[in-house]
Amino acid sequence: MLIGVPKEIKTDEYRVGLIPSTISELSAGGHAVMVETHAGEGAGISDDEFAAAGADIVAAADQIFLRADLIVKVKEPLAAERKKLRRGQIIFTYLHLAPDLEQTSDLMAAGVTAIAYETVTDAAGRLPLLAPMSTVAGRMAPQVAAHFLERPHGGRGILLGGADGVPSAKIVVLGGGVVGTHAAEVALGMGGDVTIATRSAGTAHRLSQRFGDRVHVVAAEQPEIEALCKAGDVVIGAALVAGAAAPKLVRAGTVKAMKPGAVIVDVSIDQGGCIETSHPTTHSQPSFVVDGVVHYCVANMPGAVPRTSTFALNNATRPFICALADKGFPRALIDDSHLQNGLNIHAGKITCRAVADALRLPYTPAADVLRS
Repeated sequence: MLIGVPKEIKTDEYRVGLIPSTISELSAGGHAVMVETHAGEGAGISDDEFAAAGADIVAAADQIFLRADLIVKVKEPLAAERKKLRRGQIIFTYLHLAPDLEQTSDLMAAGVTAIAYETVTDAAGRLPLLAPMSTVAGRMAPQVAAHFLERPHGGRGILLGGADGVPSAKIVVLGGGVVGTHAAEVALGMGGDVTIATRSAGTAHRLSQRFGDRVHVVAAEQPEIEALCKAGDVVIGAALVAGAAAPKLVRAGTVKAMKPGAVIVDVSIDQGGCIETSHPTTHSQPSFVVDGVVHYCVANMPGAVPRTSTFALNNATRPFICALADKGFPRALIDDSHLQNGLNIHAGKITCRAVADALRLPYTPAADVLRS
């Protein structure tokens, strides 16, 4: 199989789809890999390193989109890239289609096979290709919040960890999954006063076992969320419904009632955000203010630490990429139901129910398209 890795063109995105060790493994298996020149520079990987691993370095992404059987990326293909996709091509990347009708329509029209990292599962029902970046984003969230709590950045002028005789910042984490757990862990380490709100009794029990009385764990009922947000200095949005748009947990009216200079970090923004007042931002222009509350809503937070993120992501994606290369489509998905769960679009049909429901479009089970 011919595998292509274009340079990411999303604003302030520095990660890359493959690392040299994975390319070496693919090359040893008889596959050819094309990498766009300078694709790995942001993650500290040179063209020479890719070439030494067996990749063919090409001058432009056009060659990759024209020739590659399988395209491996990090972020969703932007409009300019989607125009270059061709029928029968496989694209394997984060897609986050539920809040993105335009991208979904373009991928359907292109006739590609689109497999999303964020809906691939494992035997325990977890999301192993989302987890590495959720870990990074969760760990980044408190340090981002600490930065924007500073007065020069629009915040309340509060040190997240407090000082002798001065209380720590009150940090509210909405969601107790991978993002929320890691956000709470780092916020605790920074000295914050942390509360996690979760809708799952099982998650609440797990968090209580992990953190003991160092973290307040509460049920994510609407009145409780409103009260926590109004009293909090930082709200970290970490809600996730696999493949679907994030639930809106914080209403605009609640934001308006928050403390002036409080900070919202909406990590759920790549799935539409869990705060009504959120909209996507970039690393170059990361924040905006609504009703006196600072919002940080960067849709590719792990892109700020691209070397860590690239290697962590590729460690997780490697076996699936190798399976797709070795077995091709559809055999790789027939043999692995967890990879099959990653199939979002094939030959113009939406094969992920959560995406179809979110966009109110027809749904075709992945098993049906694989049989045909």
